[in-house]
Amino acid sequence: MGISVNGVEITDQDIELELPHHQKAGNPLKETVHELVLRALLLQEAARLGIEAEDDDERIEALFVQQVRVPEADDAACETFYRNRPELFASGEMVEARHILFQVTPTVPLDLLRETGEAVLDELKQHPERFEELARQYSNCPSGQVGGSLGQLTRGQTVPEFEDFVFRLAPGELGNRLLETRFGLHIVQVQRRIDGKRLPFEAVKAQIAETLTRQSWQRAVHQYLRILAGKADIQGVSLEGADSPLVQ
Repeated sequence: MGISVNGVEITDQDIELELPHHQKAGNPLKETVHELVLRALLLQEAARLGIEAEDDDERIEALFVQQVRVPEADDAACETFYRNRPELFASGEMVEARHILFQVTPTVPLDLLRETGEAVLDELKQHPERFEELARQYSNCPSGQVGGSLGQLTRGQTVPEFEDFVFRLAPGELGNRLLETRFGLHIVQVQRRIDGKRLPFEAVKAQIAETLTRQSWQRAVHQYLRILAGKADIQGVSLEGADSPLVQ
């Protein structure tokens, strides 16, 4: 494939050996090549700095420890996060919701699917009492047979994009747009909700500090990788926008 990092070739055999580890990625080959390029960059930098370890993973970890430093999150940052994301710290929060799923399939063009979904959503805005009827007619989810009902949902039960959307709706509210998730396009309505009890700040401060510190460290690592890539001679691939399992 003609890929090299500072003159060191990444061979087709290297790619074949790494590829099985990335089969769940959206683009397995692309993720594989990015991973190999980033590992090569990091191992070359570790060698330049004279960092020794028993294996490559430990050498990369030692490089991060030496070169990537972030301050721990202070109380002010933790309090701001707590104040701005109250939904993350509510115990017993629950919604009762229903949806209509327009599933994306290879045989149905996305534009046609979106057009159908928008038409059904417009009809529901005018005639909300037709939700169960239209769910049975259009939904590609088994819940369509029961009028789209998903029952009672708590946080963590659905994919993040669906959860974020549904927990923002008020009781009786119909989402004003189609929600797109990995499963397709959804029309969503919340029928009932229980807000739950908010946990006190002191009970979650350590958890928040750990989360913020980890996020800062991940941003710092990505920046470090971009700096290394910017100084390197990389042939055969672009790393623009690349994420790496190395730092996840």
